[in-house]
Amino acid sequence: QVQLEESGGGLVQAGGSLRLSCAASGRTFSSYAMGWFRQAPGNERESVALIDRSGSVKYYRDSVNGRFTISRDNTKKTVYLQMNSLKPEDTAVYYCAGYSTSYASGRPTSWGQGTQVTVSS
Repeated sequence: QVQLEESGGGLVQAGGSLRLSCAASGRTFSSYAMGWFRQAPGNERESVALIDRSGSVKYYRDSVNGRFTISRDNTKKTVYLQMNSLKPEDTAVYYCAGYSTSYASGRPTSWGQGTQVTVSS
């Protein structure tokens, strides 16, 4: 099992930027895919960005493609989400997720506690 802890959320104006970080502990971080999900009030949790264990294969949902960048530093056991050109519709609780596979297939097996991102118009 892996423990995940997010940081970096907050309040930002539309058009601004935030960088989320997720520190992992408890298992071999470099062996598994990671991802960022989000959940807005009244909505289901949705995937935002996924990354394979090496950092070479990435997926983005259409609404964030070109604005968000996922990356990882396996030496620091940390995954990042750089969010630029933020929009009010990006407002949500953002969750870090860990997979038990080298590519992000199936459902995550570990979750962080979430960090709030609020984008004001």
